[in-house]
Amino acid sequence: MTGQAVPMWPVVVPLTAVACALLLHRMRRRGVLTGPRALLVATACVYLAGVVANTVWPMVLGRRRTTPWQVYLDLVPLSGTELVDAAGNVVVFLPLGFLLPLLLRRASAVRVVSAGAALSLAMEVVQFVNALTLAGGHVADVDDWLANTAGAALGYALLLGARRVPAVARGLRALALHPGTPAPPVTRTPPPRPAAGAPTTAAAGRTRRR
Repeated sequence: MTGQAVPMWPVVVPLTAVACALLLHRMRRRGVLTGPRALLVATACVYLAGVVANTVWPMVLGRRRTTPWQVYLDLVPLSGTELVDAAGNVVVFLPLGFLLPLLLRRASAVRVVSAGAALSLAMEVVQFVNALTLAGGHVADVDDWLANTAGAALGYALLLGARRVPAVARGLRALALHPGTPAPPVTRTPPPRPAAGAPTTAAAGRTRRR
């Protein structure tokens, strides 16, 4: 039984366009929409759309599964994982670790890595369920989860390194949705004025010399 394959692009592209348009409209109403920020949001939407497409598809309706469910689940670390596949999973999550601090108000290393681990775990669960119900064909692999999490951490480290370059740091601040509140200007406190009728320091010195 072959079943009916669900097309990917006719579903992913319209949903991505609608989500991006809604986000940009909300930013415009809040008065925070700029050209660089619009570019950041569009990039994030396209990236997440690619991740979702790679996670959910292929989907086949009406195909009966003939293989046991254990085939689609691998919980043993480093069991037959190829270096190329591991490197690819690291690279896939590099943009996530780089983009999240630019999108969120507060993004520490722990939060970024935790978000990467949570998203990767959700992807593996969806792939496993999809393989059992819609003949997806993906395998939920713990090695993929580890590589994705490492990719998010590496992306965050690259962002920290990029912020050390002044010119790049200025560009990243222009992109960030929440660039932070600038530090207040340093004000110099004038010296206290002497009270009315009190002798000045110079006058007091002349009085003592007499």
